[in-house]
Amino acid sequence: MSMFDLSGKVALVTGAGGGLGQGMALALAEAGADIIAVSYTSRSDTTDQIRALGRQAYDIRADLSQPEEVESAFKQALELTGRIDILVNNAGTIRRTPISEHSWKDFDEVLDLNLKSVFYLTQLAGNHMIEQGSGKIINIASMLSFQGGINVPGYTASKHGLAGLTKAFANEWASKNVQVNAIAPGYMSTDNTAPIRADQERTDSITVRIPAGRWGTSEDMGGPAVFLASSASDYVNGHVLCVDGGWMNR
Repeated sequence: MSMFDLSGKVALVTGAGGGLGQGMALALAEAGADIIAVSYTSRSDTTDQIRALGRQAYDIRADLSQPEEVESAFKQALELTGRIDILVNNAGTIRRTPISEHSWKDFDEVLDLNLKSVFYLTQLAGNHMIEQGSGKIINIASMLSFQGGINVPGYTASKHGLAGLTKAFANEWASKNVQVNAIAPGYMSTDNTAPIRADQERTDSITVRIPAGRWGTSEDMGGPAVFLASSASDYVNGHVLCVDGGWMNR
């Protein structure tokens, strides 16, 4: 199992304050990595849980929708650890409004965080990894990287774009020993899906379509994240891995 060992590696995880980001950060720490947790909100218990595992953990607060804060957060990360081996681009937002009413402001804000910030942070981290001679980048896509969704045009556009960016970066950097891939979560029990889960009829209609018979949890993201962050995935490039309980099969 040594190919999954992340001992001595440093992972920068955005949106690590809770939900899927926290779940992946903890899984990477359990595999041996030290973690830099980047969040927009105030300090969470993520780093405390990581330190309890015997790993180093650091908090950085940043609004990644702002380019200057993306750059600042990356510089802080390097000052703290001196290296970045793994980047998990998990931070994101969503605006739920019918397309006919969806404002330019909402559309733009979603793309700023979900797509533009990922491009910039990936560029910064990837150039650093190329100098190091290796690196792993994991983008968090969505089922809406493949489907249209309802009432979330900005989110859908950003996640389609993220799948494309993943492949574009992978094409250029695979030969430089930097693997860029994505995970596409299915329906997960997180804050983002709270409005959907509040509608029992819609929740039931979704659950019945999931072959696994349940919604996913943050723990379900751990194994895929460790795989894509480890040497086990050294020949995996530009792939979007669905972690959806079989949703895309139906």
